[in-house]
Order: sequence, then C-alpha cells, then structure tokens
Amino acid sequence: MSDNRMDISSKDQNSKNNTNNEEPMRPMNGDKIIPCTSNSTLCKELIPNCIVCNFNMSCVYGEELNVSCVAHRYAECKGEKKFERSMICRYCYQTEPWEHSCDLKADCHSVSIVNSIYQTNCTVHPDIICLGRRTFNKNVRCNWTRGYRWSTAMALSITLGGFGADRFYLGHWQEGIGKLFSFGGLGVWTLIDVILISLHYLGPADGSLYI
Repeated sequence: MSDNRMDISSKDQNSKNNTNNEEPMRPMNGDKIIPCTSNSTLCKELIPNCIVCNFNMSCVYGEELNVSCVAHRYAECKGEKKFERSMICRYCYQTEPWEHSCDLKADCHSVSIVNSIYQTNCTVHPDIICLGRRTFNKNVRCNWTRGYRWSTAMALSITLGGFGADRFYLGHWQEGIGKLFSFGGLGVWTLIDVILISLHYLGPADGSLYI
C-alpha cells in the first residue's frame, strides 16, 4: 500500500528531536528579502515572504490544512500579529505550473531538437504558501516564438517557393539565395520545402516555434 506522506529525508530534519513532528517557526523569505512596509495591510493578508509559519512536516501530500503564522518582526501591518493561514501540503517545487513563474530562455532550439528541454529557475507566486524554498530548479520545454507563422511560411513556399521566399521569410537566407538562382532547384527543391514546412520539420532559423 502506497504511503502519501511527505518524505522528509534531509540531514537537518533527521537530526532534530521534534516530538510533535512540527517544524519550528521560521521566516518564509529565506530566498530573498522583500520589504513588508504597508501600514494599511492586515497582518493576516501579508504575502508569505513577510510571515513566519509553523509547518507540520508530517502532513499528507495534497491535504488542505491551516497553519499558525505570525507577521515577521520587520513587517509593518495592522491587526493581530498572530493568525492562521490555509495551505496545501506540498513543497514549492510541487506547485502547479500556473502557481509559479520561470525564467524562460530564448537561446534554445525548439525545432532542431525534438522535445528540447533546459533547466531554469522558478519562483512561487507571492500568494502561495508551500514547504521548502520558494525558488527552485525546474526542467522546462523550449517553446519560445518570435512571431513566425506556419500559415505564412506554407503560403510562401507554395506560391513563391521557386524564388526562395519561404527560406528568406524563415531566416535561411543562404538557402534562399540558392533557390532564387536555381529557380527552386527546377521545382524539386520547392517541392521538398513544401513537404518539410507542412510537417513542421523546417522552421525558423533562430530555433523558435511557429505561432
């Protein structure tokens, strides 16, 4: 029978003699310091970076629970300093894709390598409470674009492919010059490019995806 309880295997956790399986209160802004200076904000509405919570590290993954929190000593807010906040039992790296933002790169090749992935840094959104570090590494798919349309490339390949218009449009200007002076390889090169573009095998020269 599978055990859905969170796996706590770090050396620091093992070395603690904590009988109630709760992690001592600690600030949630260990990744970076964010000013928490808003006298008009209720303490219970502060973002996670500005509060200190008492996490139950033996909670069941996916379970909704309330945690006891206090406003950070540097935070300026109004109302009770001690309050409860609701959260889902999970580590920050286990949050949904729409709950964190990642640093996307535009220098990877989306077309030349099938399912190309790269590692980047992701940060949980300010309103999400989770376990562990709020900034983490994640493998994401290379899927950036610069506005090249597949329909435009296909139309140019069919109508003006003999003059290399499709290659020029996609940024393959060397091949475009070759097609221009060879009249599309007497039609053979043009036909090949139509097939390659239709199968999405031939894409923009910069490695981006079609839109």
